[in-house]
Amino acid sequence: MNAVQMAVTDGVTVAKRNSIKIFRSLDLLGSLVFTPVMFVLLFGYVFGSVIDVPGLSYREFMLPGIFTLAVAMGGIVTGYGLTDDLQKGIIDRFRSLPMSPAAVLIGRTTADLILSTASLLIMGLVGLLVGWRIHTGVPEALGGIVLLLAFSYALSWVMGALGLAVRKPEVFNNVSMVVVFPLTFLANTFVDSGRLPGPLRAIADWNPVSAVTQAARELFGNTSAAMPPRDVWPMQHALLASVLWIALLLVVFVPLSVRCYKKATSH
Repeated sequence: MNAVQMAVTDGVTVAKRNSIKIFRSLDLLGSLVFTPVMFVLLFGYVFGSVIDVPGLSYREFMLPGIFTLAVAMGGIVTGYGLTDDLQKGIIDRFRSLPMSPAAVLIGRTTADLILSTASLLIMGLVGLLVGWRIHTGVPEALGGIVLLLAFSYALSWVMGALGLAVRKPEVFNNVSMVVVFPLTFLANTFVDSGRLPGPLRAIADWNPVSAVTQAARELFGNTSAAMPPRDVWPMQHALLASVLWIALLLVVFVPLSVRCYKKATSH
């Protein structure tokens, strides 16, 4: 069996282990159900009543941003799970077995991708109840879902590398929030980035979260002719920019995560 086959086979085994662990954890299942519902209802009814979007319901404008925010935060689960396993010595046990070094990371990110998929579906159902609609065909809508999940998977590897670098769950929680919140809020997730001040507008326009959010809006049909994309390359070519960002994150952070895994210890 070559290295790639071993990594995939061992990764599937670890993914099954992590999936069982997730579905036996009442706190994770609670967050799976209630957090997406809270996001949609809170932002939909609070911001939806005070923010106007030309030619479009704010809830339709907002939901793709909420989806992107949720899948981005889903990557935190990966980093926290790895730091928790590391602190408990489970990573050391895995390393003592004849298995691929990438298997633990593949298994962890795959299990968390399943969690993100379930969370996204729940948010979509709740979004439909509060007025969000998809105005494109089935292929485009499925493309939007796949894009969001691909972004979630790429960020899982980013958070995995971060978790293995800091090694402690408490430290990781603090550091991850410092990374994720500016990344997701300094973007077009909730408002048009054109409304931001000059320097912040430039950052938001080139933020990968903005590209993914804009691409999701276009794929779900949640756009308005009265508010065209900003005249910057990532917004004019949001889908291509999103794919390039996802590919770049995977190319950089998959090998970096494996390297951090090899060096990480529970001490």
